[in-house]
Amino acid sequence: MRTVWLNGEFLPETEAKVSIFDRALLFGQGVYEVSPVLDGHFCNWAHHAARLERSKAAARIADDTDWPAVLSELITRNDLVEGRVYLQITGGAPADRDFLSPVPPPPPTRLAFTQAASLIANPAAQTGLKVMLAPDGRWALRSAKTTQLLYSVIAKETAREAGYDDAWFVEDGVITEQTSANAHIIDSRGVLVSHPVDHAVLPGVTRINVIAIARAMGLTVEERPFTTDELFAAREAFVSAAGSLVLPVTSVDAKPIGNGGPGVITAEIRARYITLLRGD
Repeated sequence: MRTVWLNGEFLPETEAKVSIFDRALLFGQGVYEVSPVLDGHFCNWAHHAARLERSKAAARIADDTDWPAVLSELITRNDLVEGRVYLQITGGAPADRDFLSPVPPPPPTRLAFTQAASLIANPAAQTGLKVMLAPDGRWALRSAKTTQLLYSVIAKETAREAGYDDAWFVEDGVITEQTSANAHIIDSRGVLVSHPVDHAVLPGVTRINVIAIARAMGLTVEERPFTTDELFAAREAFVSAAGSLVLPVTSVDAKPIGNGGPGVITAEIRARYITLLRGD
């Protein structure tokens, strides 16, 4: 049975319980991070920690947990070699429901768990993802990694029902991101184009590394919005996320991107990123 961590205790997953008055459950006041785990080690913590601080400030949550120690112990206790480790911090559980948190606020609820997953041998790295376009109806502050994910859930389920792997969001004619990943293209000039980090997209940790790798490969990188027309004219398209690393996108709305197969630049970025994580 998997061991999880809740408010300072390591517990069997069946024994971990959270109050029905928790503010994440009632108001979505919660933030989270997901880190890839390779060779028994979680990766990119400095970037995840920095983003977590920004998310906590946006969500009005205070917490000083020693997360590296917690995550390392969880990985050890669950004998996790490859997969993900997830942490979440909420606004806590006051005595009753009220939009305004008490003053002083209750202690935050803190939890973490591991997930075994095949990140390196993911079949999608060879076949590519088939995605659909969907209107971006999420809340305005997407740069904070909060638990307000209902619209992404709906979009993912709609895509699955239509026979797609996922959906790319469109707002005012430009691509923002995938439902739970950053979106990128290699345009007709061979330039990597990625939406700039602002309120409209999550500042992805994997995205930071992807852009650095692309520049090290000698690619020109443009951090700017790109249109759906640019997407369909691109040589390659791909997504980046902690939970899936770098994966090619081979078709959008059933139209092939480039030659309809995983791109060689995407494959090289993915390979270099895996090497980087394993040496982290």
